[in-house]
Amino acid sequence: MFESLQSRLGGIFDKLTKRGSLSEADVSEAMREVRVALLEADVALSVVKDFVKKAKEKAIGEEVLKGINPGQMVIKIVHDCMVEMLGSDDTAINLKAVPPVAILMVGLQGAGKTTTSAKIGLMLKKKERKKVLLASLDVYRPAAQQQLEVLAKQAELSSLPIVFGEQPVAIAKRAMVEARKGGYDVVILDTAGRLHIDEKLMDEVAQVRDVANPAETLLVTDAMTGQDSVNVAKEFNDKIGITGIALTRVDGDARGGAALSMKEVTGAPIKVMGVGEKIDELEAFHADRVAGRILGMGDVVSLVEKAQETIEQDKAEALAKRVMKGLFTLEDMLEQLNQIRKMGDVDGLLGMLPGIGKMKKQLAEAKVDDKMIARQQAIILSMTVKERQNPKIIKASRRQRIAAGCGLTVQDVNKLLKQYQQTATVMKKVGKMNKKGLLGKLGGMMGGPGGAMPPGGLNGLPGLDGLGGQGGLPPGLPPFKK
Repeated sequence: MFESLQSRLGGIFDKLTKRGSLSEADVSEAMREVRVALLEADVALSVVKDFVKKAKEKAIGEEVLKGINPGQMVIKIVHDCMVEMLGSDDTAINLKAVPPVAILMVGLQGAGKTTTSAKIGLMLKKKERKKVLLASLDVYRPAAQQQLEVLAKQAELSSLPIVFGEQPVAIAKRAMVEARKGGYDVVILDTAGRLHIDEKLMDEVAQVRDVANPAETLLVTDAMTGQDSVNVAKEFNDKIGITGIALTRVDGDARGGAALSMKEVTGAPIKVMGVGEKIDELEAFHADRVAGRILGMGDVVSLVEKAQETIEQDKAEALAKRVMKGLFTLEDMLEQLNQIRKMGDVDGLLGMLPGIGKMKKQLAEAKVDDKMIARQQAIILSMTVKERQNPKIIKASRRQRIAAGCGLTVQDVNKLLKQYQQTATVMKKVGKMNKKGLLGKLGGMMGGPGGAMPPGGLNGLPGLDGLGGQGGLPPGLPPFKK
């Protein structure tokens, strides 16, 4: 998401930071380019005008034009204005009510309400330790109720038993009663959608709202529909009243203008973002982090949180102990590749690293993607246990056998072994440093016993060493030419 906007803004700010001082004309020209970039990213015109006006007023101040690094100061001002445009930091789902707390999911058909309902349920179960009941009120779309039932089983959540012929308002009443009897903390009510907004849809949603008295009314909207999603949000907010927005298919929208416009147009903050198709691919929305991604500053906090949620602690600790002794085998490399895959889409992970937007051409040439990680896994899995533990025995004949076993070429096998050797060298250096006592205090933070990330933090993840040289970022990819 935000790829085109990130690229355009990166170019604009690069020009500013290269200059020792800025004139008012420099700032005005940069803001005109920012305006065009935001409009091309599908941000609403009224939002763009307000944003540029605020940013320009602050940027042409005396302290900026004569600052030590005026270019960086302008970037900070744009960042702060973007955070203000995206919404406050208080975007957590409101559960401050007498249980069972009702969450009403509304939106048009096809926006992803049913899947998002299950995703939110799973998130509340895992992060908030809440007992959640899912209830489908969609009696119009074929198999909609069964779909939520299946998703509930996948997420290991409870779903309201289906009673055929029961109408939405009656289902909502029964859901609240069953939730009280069952001691549930949260009830998520998945309402029906339409292909377009109509009076019948609004009346039905209003009746359900009056019965359930929800603490949250979340509008589920598709980021890929651009300005249409902004219009839908305004319509629902005017007629029903929404407390927050759940933005779906964020991973498929390169422009991102809808997300930037939502808060300003409706006054309701974005609460969560769907960043993939899997049921656990849902992120809480943080305005400052999203603004950082757009401006190429990365989002290391979210990356660390994702690692904490997905990396298995016992395996990370065992590997940390081995690395601290200077040990690292192909089996260790395979385990870290598995951990990368668990963390999600590689493109999404890279997008959280600072400055990565400027390396898109290099990333494309190196073919950094999920398929690359899968090929590396396939090569190692084609080896015997003895070969993984002692790569020195892998001579020409063995390399040919391994290549045939995974359906790749000998060159691919050679490339992986070279990457492994580079990684092992770094790990030995880490081990030597540890013996000197230099890493003792960093062990827990960077993945040692008690730490949440792999050994060496991100440096311990194979697949990305070329982005920062040996030890600069996770090892594993072919080094880029500078």
